Amino acid sequence: MLLDPACCDPLYRKAIRVSVGAALTTPFGRLEPGQDLVGLLESQGFEPIALSPRAEVTLADLARPARAAVIVGPEGPGLPDQLLARCRRVGVPMASGVDSLNVAVAAALALHHLRFVARG
Repeated sequence: MLLDPACCDPLYRKAIRVSVGAALTTPFGRLEPGQDLVGLLESQGFEPIALSPRAEVTLADLARPARAAVIVGPEGPGLPDQLLARCRRVGVPMASGVDSLNVAVAAALALHHLRFVARG
């Protein structure tokens, strides 16, 4: 897991508690301020997939790339436009009147789809 400089500390006691300890076994790294996340991912052969309500493809229609990196942003403002412009934008269709999913739920759906459903 890659965290940007604004992400909370994954080893904060509440993060450990609500993750039922999984935060202690999940490898993570923190990007430096100004570091190019998309460039870093692409240089390592990953296709950056940004979850966004402004999607170009629905999650159900997403074919699994050879290597995918799912990018999620904060609930509310979401990911910055300049980052979205450089990624494949994927969305989860929702019922009328629902504007967004919890970021953890959206990430879990995307990761499950890429691992078990999508064909590459």
